[in-house]
Amino acid sequence: MDHFKLLSVPAHKPDYNIPPGQKILAIVQLEDGSNRIVNLHWGLIPSWSKDSKISSHLINARAETLTEKPSFKHAYRHRRCLIPATGFFEWQATKNGKQPYHIHQQDNALFAFAGAWEHWEHDQETVYSCTIITTAANAKIAPIHGRMPVIITPDDYDRWLAKKNTTLEMADFLAADAYRTMQVTPISTRINNPLHNDESCLS
Repeated sequence: MDHFKLLSVPAHKPDYNIPPGQKILAIVQLEDGSNRIVNLHWGLIPSWSKDSKISSHLINARAETLTEKPSFKHAYRHRRCLIPATGFFEWQATKNGKQPYHIHQQDNALFAFAGAWEHWEHDQETVYSCTIITTAANAKIAPIHGRMPVIITPDDYDRWLAKKNTTLEMADFLAADAYRTMQVTPISTRINNPLHNDESCLS
């Protein structure tokens, strides 16, 4: 609540292993300008889509093409969100298989991914969904994976969420060195099973 200046947070349990297709917490701005934390389906469903199954292909959005892709451009301009986290996982290909890493702040401090969200309705079904925006990996992450999530710094939270800002330049948010204090920690393959969801996933 303090970090994101929220008036309330719904009761929830910590998640240590969240695969795409599940509900995740996100901070969105309402029409009255206030911010609220909500649950969104991870995997964007564009408002024009006839089928919700498309969401499995839209868990991430490339920062370089946000304003071009029909699936993302409207959400990016009008419905941006912050997705809180204390870390994320990536896998490095090695001769012995894929080595998972936990990428986090030194003290596992809270931070926020850049996201965009959508409201989809079809027949009797309504889904609020989101995607995480990614960019080319920097020198710290590149040895593990070619892409990394965009992290919004606290100083930019309000500007990122503001609905009135419909002409934001994504490049402005990529310039901040949000990864400067990030740690890259090798962990066990326990994280590979989505049924594992406890603190041991981080070791």
